[in-house]
Amino acid sequence: ADFDRLVAAVHERGMKLLLDLVPNHTSDAHPWFQEARASRENPKRDWYIWRDPAPDGGPPNNWLSEFGGSAWAFDAASGQYYYHAFLDRQPDLNWRNPQVVAAIHDVMRTWMRRGVDGFRVDVIWHLMKDLEFRDNPENPAFATGMNPYARLQPLHTTDLSEVQDVIAGLRAVVDEFPERLLIGEIYLPVARLVAYYGAELKGVHLPFNFALLETPWNARALDRLIADYEAALPAGGWPNWVLGNHDRPRIASRVGPDQARVAAMLLLTLRGTPTLYYGDEIGMANVPIPPERVQDPYEKNVPGLGLGRDGVRTPMQWDDGPFAGFSTVEPWLPLAADFPEVNVAAQRGNGHSMLTLVRRLIEVRRGRAELMLGAYHALAAQGDLLLYVRALDGAGRVLVALNLGAEPLAATLPGLAGEVLLSTFCDREEERISGEIALRANEGLMVALADGAVLPA
Repeated sequence: ADFDRLVAAVHERGMKLLLDLVPNHTSDAHPWFQEARASRENPKRDWYIWRDPAPDGGPPNNWLSEFGGSAWAFDAASGQYYYHAFLDRQPDLNWRNPQVVAAIHDVMRTWMRRGVDGFRVDVIWHLMKDLEFRDNPENPAFATGMNPYARLQPLHTTDLSEVQDVIAGLRAVVDEFPERLLIGEIYLPVARLVAYYGAELKGVHLPFNFALLETPWNARALDRLIADYEAALPAGGWPNWVLGNHDRPRIASRVGPDQARVAAMLLLTLRGTPTLYYGDEIGMANVPIPPERVQDPYEKNVPGLGLGRDGVRTPMQWDDGPFAGFSTVEPWLPLAADFPEVNVAAQRGNGHSMLTLVRRLIEVRRGRAELMLGAYHALAAQGDLLLYVRALDGAGRVLVALNLGAEPLAATLPGLAGEVLLSTFCDREEERISGEIALRANEGLMVALADGAVLPA
């Protein structure tokens, strides 16, 4: 089958392949749900979450859908409501039903037997809902213009303590197979996020850390975030950082194309596993979507608040040919106007391109144990300058200096001695550095420190 050929081709190249697993909900067209809605007595009925109407005939409680309106949809044929955290076309599975648990576990085993290396689990913090179906409390911080979903605090619909048992079950299935990975999609503050490593680290291997997507782009804020995250990690928990994803504006649009290069150096020099979103390696930006081309139900259901995500989901820009080499027919979403210039083919042969920078960053990272496995030591966060060191006993030390601003800057470090490994402009390699580090506007620098170099503690 095509899929098996894909797995084989990926593995031949020394790569791994993860699948996106969506255990929170199915389509309303799924055979399970078709059976469940056939009658109240159907054996699959309890595979989903059904409730009788409130006394006034309305929804059973005040729970909201992330995509606008009530999270309850009325099924006229059976006279009950079913719960959907997202679209009404996406009914939530009932994870309190052991048959559902067993069915999803079997799905996972099926794909791992076919060679899949693990799963990125969608909305994993949503899997359990309050057994008593209590109303969610009002959010006192809610204001006009915010996402309507934020009107309530999702106390009884997300991040329930019981979800940790469900996740431990998913992890146990993954651990039946050697060398498999479990990643959880979780939008929670760092202090709550780290609970998803699980008791004795038997939760997800990597609870996606999206904090970089939300943090102001300045040295002090980033320094504090990194320190807080490192401090919050459980003993033995492996860190991870995400620079972009399918739900948030692209990094090149958030911080500008010049700083996107600095952001790439940050991502690939922090401790832990980095996740780079497709297209960010060539500097793709958000694409304006004309109203008639909108596909995202978020924007259709809750228009005008800037919640639409289509602009970060446009086709990958491979070359300057028809449809950017992505397809031979018109794709689902429009292409960026600048795709004839911003594409893989154009950047591949350019020694100073964003693609070249990202490839060099990965190459340098893989070649130095201190960047892969070393400790993180914060040095300074002053003005636009962020300075830190990655160090590993017996391997070496790398100083990372990032200029987060549009003006040149310099910092005096009397004990500094080393050699440039890489500049975000791809042009200073092997330059000797001594006593001072000078950065151009929007420049990041990696310096291999000499053995005798002394930096402030």
